Amino acid sequence: MATTIHCDIVSAEANIFHGDATLVIATGEAGELGIAPRHEPLLTRLKPGQVEVIGEDGKRQSYYVSGGILEVQPDVVTVLADTALRADEIDEAAVKRAKEEAERVLENRGDAKTVEQAQEQLTQAVAQLQALERLRRNLQH
Repeated sequence: MATTIHCDIVSAEANIFHGDATLVIATGEAGELGIAPRHEPLLTRLKPGQVEVIGEDGKRQSYYVSGGILEVQPDVVTVLADTALRADEIDEAAVKRAKEEAERVLENRGDAKTVEQAQEQLTQAVAQLQALERLRRNLQH
């Protein structure tokens, strides 16, 4: 029985991760998913947030995805995202500024399109900050 599953995390810009894992954790539309070797086939949309890859050595690697698609086959899991970043590459100061800007727009309640864009920006910023926080917690342990 296989002890690893091949994992690919791909964005529109680059191949972010390519390797074997014992577990891949991501947040789908229906909640958090843990994908282990020999998982049943699955196709789901991802919410903006963290994807965590746990290697054979137990090392955790964290990535931020802006949303996208997760496809699981018995021997491979693929994450296709518009934007994907290594959690340690996230610019925390820029994300905090974007979050504050989105909150200001939402307070002022502009036109519907502006509010919708601000809500999306806020969702992305909060997800990135959560990915950074999880990365920090993992580094402390």
